[in-house]
Amino acid sequence: MKKLFIPLILAFTVLAGACGNEAAQQDPAANNAAAANNSAENAANATGGDDSTAAGAASGTITYPSETGPIEIPANPKRIVALTNAPNIVALNGSLVGVDTWTKSNPLFTEKLKDVEVVSEENPEQIFALEPDLIIAGSHMKNLDKLSEIAPTIIYTWGKLDYLAQQVEIGKVLNKEAEAQAWVEDFTTRAKAVGEEIKAKIGKDATVSVFEYDTKNFYVFGNNWARGTELLYQMMELNMPDKAKKDALGPGYYTLSNEILPEYAGDYIVLSQNKEAQNNFLQSNTWKNIPAVKNGHVIEIDTAASTYSDPITLEYLLGIFKEGFLSLP
Repeated sequence: MKKLFIPLILAFTVLAGACGNEAAQQDPAANNAAAANNSAENAANATGGDDSTAAGAASGTITYPSETGPIEIPANPKRIVALTNAPNIVALNGSLVGVDTWTKSNPLFTEKLKDVEVVSEENPEQIFALEPDLIIAGSHMKNLDKLSEIAPTIIYTWGKLDYLAQQVEIGKVLNKEAEAQAWVEDFTTRAKAVGEEIKAKIGKDATVSVFEYDTKNFYVFGNNWARGTELLYQMMELNMPDKAKKDALGPGYYTLSNEILPEYAGDYIVLSQNKEAQNNFLQSNTWKNIPAVKNGHVIEIDTAASTYSDPITLEYLLGIFKEGFLSLP
């Protein structure tokens, strides 16, 4: 479930039907790089890092009830091309041979995908050359018919499944449903507990905004556009400011002018920082005079590492939010 950088999202979501989880589903301080690596390992372990379940499964094929109808897929796929949902597969140690460029460039997956090729539905010949035994694609993508001629192709439409159900669904595909479900249950318990700790610290009525910026604009997010929004608003049940709820909850995000941005700022701000785009507004008095900024109630996350809602990303962000909120003044 990925969420791309905003300028890229705007182009991508036209194709995806203005959705926000798959095409949605991106600096904390420099020391978060180590935290990212540790979180990735924790997520892989939590979702069942070994292949004991797959090894014990019968060889051959299974019938998978995809949204486009029953499809025969390998019981234990070994050469997967994931044009979407690649992070979910990584979290279950699936055998990937090709992924989309956004997953490949995400710093949380760099090491795990170092030998995996970047592919696109625009180039079926490149995918064919990888000899995949399974392809996973989005319903908005091109050349789906050609892809299905290369290998069994499972198609997902963003929004039909929430971020937790999507992980379980990928577990079914990989013959690791029990491991995926175990992670969902364990993570839900842990995340809700952290949410209670945070509410006890900041107050149950405190509001939290999630902002991101590029060189020209700022954006405020709803509750299902990655950047930890599912975690903060859905699982932890933290409060969104009324203005953000009104304008961002439905579409997933809302573009802000500098003048009105303070109206969308909560008591606490999660700021998704884009290393590739500097915005001078962050140096302005308008920004500095926002109460949350003046009070030091800003938690920074790395845009590039926060654009998905898979187990590895969620574990990474849970650590940041726990430490960030509980250590704020």
